[in-house]
Amino acid sequence: MSSAPPGPSAPADGPAVSPEPASGGSFRRAADPPPPDRVIPSWADPVVAQASEAIGGPWGRHAVIGRALFWTPLRVCLLFTTFVLALAWIKQAPCSDGNWAGWVQYTHFCYSDTVPLFGLHDLDTGALPYLDSPVEYPVLTGGFMALAAALGRVYDGAESAWGVLPDAPAVQSYYVVTCLLLSLCALLTTRAVLGLSGRRPWDAAMIGLSPLLFVHAFTNWDLFAVALATAGLWAWARQRPVLAGVLLGLGIAAKLYPALLLGALFLLCLRAGRLRTWLRTAVAAGVAWVAVNAPLVVLAPENWSRFFRLNSSRPADPDTIWNLVLHATDQRAFDGLLADGQSPTVLNAVVAVALLLLVAGAAWLTLAAPVRPRVAQLAFLLVAGFLLLNKVWSPQYSLWLLPLAVLARPRWRSLLLWQATEALLWVPRLLWYLGADNRGVGIEWFFLGVVIRDLAVVVLMGLVVRDVLRPDEDVVRTTWPGVDDPAGGPLDGATDRVVLRRPGVDQVT
Repeated sequence: MSSAPPGPSAPADGPAVSPEPASGGSFRRAADPPPPDRVIPSWADPVVAQASEAIGGPWGRHAVIGRALFWTPLRVCLLFTTFVLALAWIKQAPCSDGNWAGWVQYTHFCYSDTVPLFGLHDLDTGALPYLDSPVEYPVLTGGFMALAAALGRVYDGAESAWGVLPDAPAVQSYYVVTCLLLSLCALLTTRAVLGLSGRRPWDAAMIGLSPLLFVHAFTNWDLFAVALATAGLWAWARQRPVLAGVLLGLGIAAKLYPALLLGALFLLCLRAGRLRTWLRTAVAAGVAWVAVNAPLVVLAPENWSRFFRLNSSRPADPDTIWNLVLHATDQRAFDGLLADGQSPTVLNAVVAVALLLLVAGAAWLTLAAPVRPRVAQLAFLLVAGFLLLNKVWSPQYSLWLLPLAVLARPRWRSLLLWQATEALLWVPRLLWYLGADNRGVGIEWFFLGVVIRDLAVVVLMGLVVRDVLRPDEDVVRTTWPGVDDPAGGPLDGATDRVVLRRPGVDQVT
């Protein structure tokens, strides 16, 4: 490489200033080329700078930037994603044929909900979710399952008719199709994150090279909702509030968490006085959600409502703070021991109050921060807080946080440390399911992993809150001076209208 790179806060226009003083004590201007039109990771992130030493060091000051004909940041990030998904498939391969003899799903860490539910919901016989079989997921996730099963049957029929395609059990055909569809969702998520990152396109590499994606890409169908939600934020960033609402509404119809993104947009639009824009998005989301749910509400109301009934009656999940409290109190906290089918009414109330306090705290932070938070910052805090305080945190739910965390605080070190705790938690969780008598581990090791993961999420939330309260430390804004919010869309550069004045703190608009 030609020379050492300039600092990450290089001015956006004009020549760089040399650190060497000229005669008379003044600084001379170096005859350097103008700064590039994008943030260079090896100049702005110490982890990337250190990793770049393996290929010659950080990008040179005089190196050509933005001239690649094929290997653009987008294609490279998509290649990263494809590579990690291929590794994820290799990890999942021992479980793909549905033969789980010898507890292979735990010993090989390849468990996936999609395989057992194929037979449990009669997808192997062509049953339609909700109409023929009750499904414990929102409507679009059930539709995703039905689509994968239908495409799997097409393959099975072609294999039987032609006899030249590889023979596979029906469940394996279904699972391969499911993984391919989820892979498309992961690629779409990577593309959307790149579109949301503004002049930091290489931040999308944090999606493609994610340890969390490697571990949980195919554990469940959550990548479908993640892709819809992230695409919705991308549409918002591109000043398409109605399209953003449609995509977020479809995301809510796949998993409920994208509703939190609408909440984040509401608080930010409240501060900016853009509630009419938010209302257009919210109405579009409601119309999209109703459009895909209404037919099943009419045709199969009992099966359609199973998801909501189940979430009301289910107890605390193993890896939640509420289960830790129950274990520590010998099941005496909250509702105590529950009979089969009994709803944890006390726990439900406690969780509801905790979530209301979370929203109240997010509202205060949004209105009292010296600079309006970026969309990704507030969305990440709401979703992360929801996962910490909710009574259900299935392992793959952490994928919800991935694009939001990358956009909220695109720092490799903190993101990799957090994801390492998520990935490592998968090991004691499955070994605990295996059982200590079967060469597994005791529950205390699983709880240790849960506590470490929760602490990592709390620390990451704290770093984001610090960036909100001290916007001069927000890496997105400081690595390219003058940038407000690349994902802000109608909010980007908007003047604040509703602000809570904090004593001794100057508000910046």
